[in-house]
Amino acid sequence: MEKLIELNTENISEEHICCAISDKKCSESYQAKKYWLTKEFNNRYVFRRIDERAKVFIEYGPAENAWLPITAPNYLNINCFWVSGKYKKNGYGKELLKTALGDAKKQGKYGLVTVVGTKKFHFMSDTKWFLKQGFVEVEKISSGFSLLVKKINQKAGNPIFKESVKRGECIEKKGIVVYYSNRCPFAEFHAKNSLLETAEKRKVPLRIIKLETMEEAQSAPSPATIFSLFYNGKFITTDISVCMDSRYDKVMDKALK
Repeated sequence: MEKLIELNTENISEEHICCAISDKKCSESYQAKKYWLTKEFNNRYVFRRIDERAKVFIEYGPAENAWLPITAPNYLNINCFWVSGKYKKNGYGKELLKTALGDAKKQGKYGLVTVVGTKKFHFMSDTKWFLKQGFVEVEKISSGFSLLVKKINQKAGNPIFKESVKRGECIEKKGIVVYYSNRCPFAEFHAKNSLLETAEKRKVPLRIIKLETMEEAQSAPSPATIFSLFYNGKFITTDISVCMDSRYDKVMDKALK
């Protein structure tokens, strides 16, 4: 098994962050994600990956500082968690999760929490895998998201979603509305470029809302603050490929059925 390394303010400029490694069109978004990480390291955020040029990594930090509309005091929140390609089914997922659980125990946390889809959502972790690792669902909402928890302290209270996400709707009720943040190196490029062209071609009203601060993300109308698309006020998808002209109709038709 390849060794794991942790990125920090000293080495992040020289190290890759797994996603969008060779996607040149997203280079500015990639740097924005690095800048976002650099700031979040001051909030005890962790980015750990294998010491290879591969997409095998985990991100987590104190739930109180999470860019998510959840309430989970004294938990560590797992954000992006990805094991891809030849590294699948070789123990890397379990090893990365083990490091997060170990940090939670050292810090006296109640446990780990993560947001997933009740079914497989794009750009979100594998729900079934987490359940196999001992996580349990403590809340789910109508838009298809659930909160999973792995407790260390079994007497601790359960995390909950904030009220802003309970209805699965956003305030804007006309056309396409996208909420995104620099938590993902793909989101900004596709929201501001691909989706703009796609919406103009179809003459669909479009509003793009960037979540610039932790406070904005914690009051967002969707738990998927990386990227969430709403249509006429209703949550539709976390799939960033919906931004592309070649994928928009297929993704929307499937989601609206």
